[in-house]
Amino acid sequence: MTATIDDILADTADRAGDPVWITAPFTGEPLAAIPQWTAEDVADGYLMARAAQPGWAATPVAARCQVIGEFLRLLHAEREHVYDVLQAEGGKARMDAVLDVAEAILGGGYHVRTAGRVLRPVRHRGAIPVLTKTVELRRPKGVVAVIAPWNFPVALAVADAVPALLAGNTVLLKPDNQTALSALLLARLARRAGLPDDVLTVVTGDPAEIGDALVDGADYVAFTGSTATGRRIAQRCAANLTGCSLELGGKNPMIVLADANLDRAAAAVARASFGNAGQLCMTAERLYVHASVYDRFLDLVVRHSKTITLGAGYDFTADIGSLATRAALDRVSGYVEDAVARGATVHIGGRARPDLGPLFYEPTVLSGVPATARMHREEVFGPVVAVYPFDTEDEVIALANDTAYGLTASVWTTDTAAGARLAARIDAGGVGVNDAYAATFGSHSAPAGGWKDSGLGRRHGSAGLLRFTEPQTLATQRLVALDARWGLPRALHGKLLARSIGWLARLPR
Repeated sequence: MTATIDDILADTADRAGDPVWITAPFTGEPLAAIPQWTAEDVADGYLMARAAQPGWAATPVAARCQVIGEFLRLLHAEREHVYDVLQAEGGKARMDAVLDVAEAILGGGYHVRTAGRVLRPVRHRGAIPVLTKTVELRRPKGVVAVIAPWNFPVALAVADAVPALLAGNTVLLKPDNQTALSALLLARLARRAGLPDDVLTVVTGDPAEIGDALVDGADYVAFTGSTATGRRIAQRCAANLTGCSLELGGKNPMIVLADANLDRAAAAVARASFGNAGQLCMTAERLYVHASVYDRFLDLVVRHSKTITLGAGYDFTADIGSLATRAALDRVSGYVEDAVARGATVHIGGRARPDLGPLFYEPTVLSGVPATARMHREEVFGPVVAVYPFDTEDEVIALANDTAYGLTASVWTTDTAAGARLAARIDAGGVGVNDAYAATFGSHSAPAGGWKDSGLGRRHGSAGLLRFTEPQTLATQRLVALDARWGLPRALHGKLLARSIGWLARLPR
């Protein structure tokens, strides 16, 4: 049962705002008219979500898992159509669309399998052993706003929306206009899976028009996007005492030690730095290579990069697709032009490819990028990487950590034990040894997220589900009250209480 673009848009209600036309990155031709919500529409959306939330929260966890599990099954069954939509709206290579959907299915599946255990009541030692029964419950936040980015619109929408739903919340999902079709398709599949009305609502619109209303109306906000926008959301959440999780930008280092398998590490750059045309916050934009193997490694990277195929086909003939928007192309071009003007050397790439499509940009490898260049510290978010030499491990750790960001990093070496020790010195939320980011992010039982300007909170693991809940301590006292004196004089009661405190303090927890 494959839905056309018209079918997907037919599921959207009329909105007061004028529709926004998005263009296909591969061709620059109009693709779809995306309905635009207003602030008033958002308020109405919250009213309906709040009305639906108690019933969804009252649904047993096992039943919620069954519905979401069926949604993920349908996502897998309809994957070829989802790939087509992702490519049409985002300009992805087919393999990047596959990885987008695969992460959604695998990450969401982890939460489906573990939600019953993670959300069940937890017994704690009571204030008075035997006489106090204490249980920790997990209550849903209420209505969660999930703000998903355009670069991996399926994976990162599911990474937040699925655990929020499993925890008993209702969700308003706000995609970028450019990738709204995939979000609307997800909602369509969720309804087919049996998700009740108004439990998941896709909100489309201009952030300038609806952003404040979306954040202000939420009981919790899960955002993935730029650090600048994340800061504004955090400030607005703070004013309302609303919790939030933020996965933001990165300027991620890849460290290649002298004993590394250089060919393996150089070949990995195709995915580590150029995957999804570099439009991924976890890609390695800074390559630090031991001086003794620097020239050889740089040559290998260039040779491997020459084999990368760019293209716009809806098949697996291209390794890298297009950038998603004109703004992305202008930004990437600007960073490279600035670096070259300041003395950097381009070894391969460094130019747009209008012969392939309006938004294609070649995989680009630079050396000699000076500290004055904007791309030395700022996130490029495109298929561009800078290569730097280093001499000592202490030096490279200082270089790797000399950034406002702290999302991912990697160390490449044949001595994996030494590599792990070095990795533990890097200030980043996820560090791989002989892998750029897939092994850490794909370990779904482990938390994923950034340090410093790369964000707050974690997705994946039990933390990725529990962030959408409020802990509630429920204590039942038996036989006697904690402040009972049992008829004893106050002085005697005080002395006995003081002695019992010492005894209680020595009990095992």
